[in-house]
Amino acid sequence: MTETAIPATATNASVEQAAREQELTDRVVASFDGCESPRLRQLMQSLTRHLHAFVRDVRLTEEEWNTAIAFLTDAGHITDERRQEFILLSDVLGASMQTIAVNNEAYKNATEATVFGPFFVDDAPEIPRGGDIAGGAHGTPCWVEGTVTDTEGNVVPNARIEVWEADEDGFYDVQYDDGRVAGRAWLPSDENGRYAFWGLTPTPYPIPHDGPVGKMLESVGRSPVRAAHLHFMVTAPGYRTLVTHIFLEGDPQLKIGDSVFGVKDSLIKRFEDQAPGTPTPDGRDLGDQTWARTRFDIVLAPEVR
Repeated sequence: MTETAIPATATNASVEQAAREQELTDRVVASFDGCESPRLRQLMQSLTRHLHAFVRDVRLTEEEWNTAIAFLTDAGHITDERRQEFILLSDVLGASMQTIAVNNEAYKNATEATVFGPFFVDDAPEIPRGGDIAGGAHGTPCWVEGTVTDTEGNVVPNARIEVWEADEDGFYDVQYDDGRVAGRAWLPSDENGRYAFWGLTPTPYPIPHDGPVGKMLESVGRSPVRAAHLHFMVTAPGYRTLVTHIFLEGDPQLKIGDSVFGVKDSLIKRFEDQAPGTPTPDGRDLGDQTWARTRFDIVLAPEVR
């Protein structure tokens, strides 16, 4: 978009003009009165009020509206079964995190939730406790362990723990064209609520920024880079599904900012570097490789009924 003068705000509109605009908003809101679903009616009427308020507040020009339509059209065109540009848009606008905040109210000491992201898949392979999620993905090996409990400290056995992450080049398996399955798996917590697996030490990476969302970030001077992280989704009967990450303590990107606003202080964990030859927890022989280890104890909130 070209630079233009900032237009007057809605407060500068004449009384007659403001009345005309409000009359239109009222008519559109009223058009949903006959909706049989109270919730859908509420959603559509509130959306209409807020959308009209935005248009009026910034005195949106027709050129700007056409640019917005073109942007959304481009987002639709680049979206396919492997890439979801609208999730990226929701993420970088903070809408994903706000929705998560609304739907995951603070409950005692339960682990905080954060963004889901666009790269989860339903059919990740199962691994045993101590297994390796890397699947050939490149990166520094990392031992991750912890327990799953409820907010009263009771262990949660057989919780399904889904984990996924990017490789050291910043790509998830689904971003490659060869059908590989790497950097993702699931495992159950054991009878004592414990879990452990080998993964990769997370590294910062940019979200896909070769599309309209990336162009938008560039135009407003924002970085597309995400802070280094490892994804978790934990489910167990009777408990609220937890979607979260853990972040790498000391990652410089934490100071710059996470492009999707997913970082929470409670989710920043220490990844302790281990020298080559340091004995591993499970006796795995890593030769002359360096590796890291971290602990993430997961606390589940009760299911909302």
